[in-house]
Amino acid sequence: MVEPQECTYTTADGSELPLTVWLPEGVRSPMCQAPDPLPLGATKGQGVRSLTDRAPDPKAAVVYLHGIQSHNQWYEASSRFLAEAGVAVYQVERRGSGRDAGHARGHVDRAETWLADVHAAAERAIREAGHPRVHLLGVSWGGKLALACVGERPELYRSLILSAPGIFPRVDVGLATKLRIVKSLLAGRDLDRFPVPLDDPHLFTENLARLRSIAEDPLSLREVTARFLFESRRLDRLARDAAARVEAPTLLALAGTDRIIDNGRTRALVHAMAVRRRVVEYPGTHHTLEFEADPSRYFADLAAWVQEAEGGGG
Repeated sequence: MVEPQECTYTTADGSELPLTVWLPEGVRSPMCQAPDPLPLGATKGQGVRSLTDRAPDPKAAVVYLHGIQSHNQWYEASSRFLAEAGVAVYQVERRGSGRDAGHARGHVDRAETWLADVHAAAERAIREAGHPRVHLLGVSWGGKLALACVGERPELYRSLILSAPGIFPRVDVGLATKLRIVKSLLAGRDLDRFPVPLDDPHLFTENLARLRSIAEDPLSLREVTARFLFESRRLDRLARDAAARVEAPTLLALAGTDRIIDNGRTRALVHAMAVRRRVVEYPGTHHTLEFEADPSRYFADLAAWVQEAEGGGG
């Protein structure tokens, strides 16, 4: 079974972020592990192995973005499935989320920092996996970040995959909380903290085992700063504006009974994009398609899309 490799990558501002790398069987990341020991008589550098000198090479590379409350471990099953299908997967842990301890938890200075972090991960994946562009997969909140990224740096991305993307959320903080956020920002208290309005695990799934894991997850992001929430709202606008510029083929995967996002508005936005697209809705499923009792069709659709988009040079 394919297992992940945990490492870090350098962002545009010079800091480090956690990166979970999934590679096809027989392939290792030279930047996640120490070099192999030097063979007898070899000179320095000859023991370093790259992806390109091992077989099989990855068929494609995917950069994977998680949601606002979640983190990389929520999406291990789909990442493993893609890796077993021959695809290199680079899961980006958003700064201040999940295992990232190098930045203030639940905080960002500006929305553009999120975009720069993703671009840096894409550049890392391109250098390492040997493909000229990567496929960008964004789940939930990560979907609006993915859309904004592809619109800003199209040369990095071969295709866009939006899984129940949070471009048009149905869940938001209340009016009283919004007023408190504005008050905090006006007073210069950017680091004041507010709860993420997704405290009910049933919003994500009805899978009993997953409900328990969500409720007990110590890495989930439960609170964010006033500045985070303001910049997240700015990201909404950046993503919707970017839709008109996106040229990459786009897959939209929707959960049939999603209570977190507005499927109708999301579908309309994607259909208005001047791209080759595929829209797939899974009847009876909930927001986090990964957590369905049997997500095999969803996983197979992801792998098939990557193979198709990679082969078509989109």
